[in-house]
Amino acid sequence: MRHHRPGLFLTLFAILLPGVTLIYVASLKAQPTPGVERRIDDLIRAMTVEEKLGQMSQSTSMQIPLSDQIRDEIRHGRWGSFLNAGGPKERAEAQHIARTESRLKIPLLFGRDVIHGYRTIFPIPLGQAASWDADLIQRAARAAALEATAEDIRWTFAPMIDISRDPRWGRIAESLGEDPYLASQLGVAMVKGFQGASLASPTSLAATAKHFAGYGAVEAGREYNSTWIPEELLRDVYLRPFLATRDAGVASFMTSFNALNGIPATGNRLLLEQILRGEWKFNGVVVTDYTAIPEMIAHGYAADDADAAYKALRVGVDIERVSTTFFDTAKSLLARGLIRESQLDNAVRNILRLKFRLGLFNDSTAPPPAPPLDAARETARRLATESAVLLKNDNAFLPLANFTGKLAVIGPLADSPVDQMGTWVMDAHTEDVQTPLAALRTRLGNDRILYEPALKNSRDASHAGFAAALSAAQQADAVLLFLGEEQILSGEAHSRAFLDLPGAQDALVTEIAKAGKPMVAIIMAGRPLTFHSAAEKSRAVLYSFHPGTMGGAAIADLLFGDAVPSGKLPVTFPRTVGQVPIYYAHLNTGRPPTAEDLGIPTGDPVNPVGYRSKYIDVDYTPEYPFGYGLSYTKFEYGNLRLSQTSINENDTLHVSADVTNSGSRDADEIVQLYIHQRVASVVRPVRELKAFRRVHLKSGQREIVTFALAKNDLAFWSEENRFGIEPGQFDVWIAPDAASGLHGEFTLLAGRGSTAKASKARTQ
Repeated sequence: MRHHRPGLFLTLFAILLPGVTLIYVASLKAQPTPGVERRIDDLIRAMTVEEKLGQMSQSTSMQIPLSDQIRDEIRHGRWGSFLNAGGPKERAEAQHIARTESRLKIPLLFGRDVIHGYRTIFPIPLGQAASWDADLIQRAARAAALEATAEDIRWTFAPMIDISRDPRWGRIAESLGEDPYLASQLGVAMVKGFQGASLASPTSLAATAKHFAGYGAVEAGREYNSTWIPEELLRDVYLRPFLATRDAGVASFMTSFNALNGIPATGNRLLLEQILRGEWKFNGVVVTDYTAIPEMIAHGYAADDADAAYKALRVGVDIERVSTTFFDTAKSLLARGLIRESQLDNAVRNILRLKFRLGLFNDSTAPPPAPPLDAARETARRLATESAVLLKNDNAFLPLANFTGKLAVIGPLADSPVDQMGTWVMDAHTEDVQTPLAALRTRLGNDRILYEPALKNSRDASHAGFAAALSAAQQADAVLLFLGEEQILSGEAHSRAFLDLPGAQDALVTEIAKAGKPMVAIIMAGRPLTFHSAAEKSRAVLYSFHPGTMGGAAIADLLFGDAVPSGKLPVTFPRTVGQVPIYYAHLNTGRPPTAEDLGIPTGDPVNPVGYRSKYIDVDYTPEYPFGYGLSYTKFEYGNLRLSQTSINENDTLHVSADVTNSGSRDADEIVQLYIHQRVASVVRPVRELKAFRRVHLKSGQREIVTFALAKNDLAFWSEENRFGIEPGQFDVWIAPDAASGLHGEFTLLAGRGSTAKASKARTQ
């Protein structure tokens, strides 16, 4: 084993997968060491109050070229970090000034929103989550880190691990979906990919777990809105991915914009002081979101800038992003006795510790050059392939492996590099992007492709281009319809009240259907959309979210059978916006709907079937359930078996099933394990994902897939704020999605007393 820098220790994690235990080296968790801590203390003792507040301030004002004002401010320690600032030349000059001309020679830290790629753009995070492939997602984050750190970026504000159950919220695109277990696994993969084996490596990109916390539950899906989450639900669902990334050694946390239960997250004692710093012992950096401190005034929680700064400082915020309330008011807060200088010292200590962990004090050399783009692009192509979800494939119309005719390619999203990449792609190069149209022309030749955009963009309501598109469809043997949302319709501050295909896209589908040619809908979007009518008219539907730089090549691979779809939905797709929020892990209610309630005609509320928890004008089931996704082959599940039907609290239950590829194509299947506790002191969700496994099966191959369930997998947060297990009966499923599967039962026997605590490791 190679040697690592002082202050780092190697932790081995054992991941229990079906039938095998894999030992891997996790991201190194940096621990305080006496030597580094002494150096930090020495610096703090030497710092003026203004220099401390400078370290606690992050600016976006460093532009190209550097202004004399910024140079002077860096010399005087005004800023400790910069966000999205300058280019490589400016960053190198600014860092040189900080290291050689400032009084204490404290290096700067440059951060950037490297969300799903730097130059090479991978699928949006929601799309990546559809791959359910933690290893591949980790490789993508590592590739992004190599590209970013080559330009002196050492801090990213990702992953976003807000649990998102409302597709109206624009930032669902940036999330990892609706499930805390899936988001935890994939969020940890991103942290490990960004940070690498050691934060001290010059290719390590410090990660940020955001937004802490509850941001994904904003009322009505409106950006920056309030959230109301009972504490047991907060801990059971919304905080679990954050705890997982804390355990994985994430370098920083970012506070969220929202008020949680009436208290803005940036001033929230429960979140920051009690849980993050107290229970979880987090000693990394806490940074606010963009101007979140003065926004507490608009929330009605702070009277003015000084009050806002005071309320953020008292709960342990370290860095103020963009706004300047700390720098402007902290000296007066000190003079009035409202804060102590030791509070500033604690914040600066966390900031300096991160800079030491990143090796910034020791490394004055140029960052390593970025690797060639080929490897990152290959990872991007594979991830775009695995992220696509096949939602419909009537009579195995896809793949077009033996297709010899002409294709009509219709829709502006077939050839729009910017829209294909999705939100948060400020460092992308559009010339790198391979669009579906370009990939199809490369594959089939120009003479076999008839392209008509039909619309100027996805929002276009004009029918002016319909005639040309219909003519192309009539001349072709099959139609590829590229539908969905353009880039500007999802992401931060892009909430939507309606989830339908925007503009005249539905009308376009209806018009093209008149040609009578088989149609395939390829949908690129930043969220789940409602597209029932378009799906009905199409022989196949492939949902590729926003697939990134190599999305076009990946889509072509899938359409023609060079690759087999394996993606599974990381979020429930509603039938209509009126069902929102709809998610698989809901509670049952006292009057749950049943199968006899299905089939009510839309818009006809006469004689509803039963008095149930449902709508009278739409089925209670989703359009597509969580975990759903088809393949070009057929997977059969059978022979569920449990190692025991009754277990004690310290037993491990093994649940197995046979999974057989009974089709003609070799392919991957994502096998999922769910549980449900029938009776508990707090009502439990109807299903909860507890494990999943990607298996590759050749045609005709059968594999026994085994999962292990232990105490922590059965534990939950009770109303007494206690994480533990309760005896009782459980349902268990091995399934291809959250709405089907093989069902079994087992009993957790009572131990000493009625409630047993879960493993200490999961609660600290």
